[in-house]
Amino acid sequence: MKFDLKILEGKAIPADLLEIPQPPKKLYIAGSLPSDGTVCLAVVGSRKATAYGKDVVKKLISGLKGYPIAIVSGLAVGIDALSHEAALDAGLTAVAFPGSGISEEVFFPSTSLKLAEKIIKAGGCVISEFEPDLKAAYYTFPMRNRLVAGISKAALIIEAQEKSGTLITARMALDYNKDVLAVPGPISSEYSKGTNKLIRQGATPITCSDDILEALGFKIDAESKQQSLFEDARPEEKLVLKLLTEPLERDELIRKMNLSTSTANSLLSIMEIKGLIKEEMGEIRAVF
Repeated sequence: MKFDLKILEGKAIPADLLEIPQPPKKLYIAGSLPSDGTVCLAVVGSRKATAYGKDVVKKLISGLKGYPIAIVSGLAVGIDALSHEAALDAGLTAVAFPGSGISEEVFFPSTSLKLAEKIIKAGGCVISEFEPDLKAAYYTFPMRNRLVAGISKAALIIEAQEKSGTLITARMALDYNKDVLAVPGPISSEYSKGTNKLIRQGATPITCSDDILEALGFKIDAESKQQSLFEDARPEEKLVLKLLTEPLERDELIRKMNLSTSTANSLLSIMEIKGLIKEEMGEIRAVF
């Protein structure tokens, strides 16, 4: 695909990007910027996404369906690309900032070229401040990350190691007075150490899509949302909900689930992320 590029300069550059330190003087764009009134949410994370991370990004973003939200990320392999794919599946606008110029010859990563095409065809855009033929380099990624953070109202971090490039985006978001949101993860996972640390430092913990909507300032239609969640639940999740006719302690619920402890805990974690269940005062209950 040969990208049809336009140049944005001056007031044509999104206002949020003009307010950050060292704002871009010129942007190359393929596709269309989000419509007025759309709230941009940066979603970033590990390039080596775990099964937990892959499930979380899909479930969280699918729960934003129907809201005027654009998912912003960097097209990198892993959480970034998965967030764009989930946005398209949910009918949300996607805004992508590659770590290179926007030409087929240098596009980075090249494995995301087809995804970039899908984003543009779906009404989103691919943006870069680099000359179209500039190859990705060690310095282009922090420069790209500042734009991802700058254009967004909040940054959602899904999986990050303790020393991760993903945390650069989180720090930039803080510097730009943006909200930082983080998904808690298993304490045994290297890919949750960064997000768990962000939460200890004051980031907003995200355990379901409603947490994101609340952080972005949206009102939630709880009744219709819960009905939709139940209809979309997997068979094994519906079985758990049937067990929760009344709140149960975790150990008791796991015994009744007739699954291994690790499998049961993983399923319960995903169900909490999806907003199907909630754990309070040592008991788990269905949200319906």
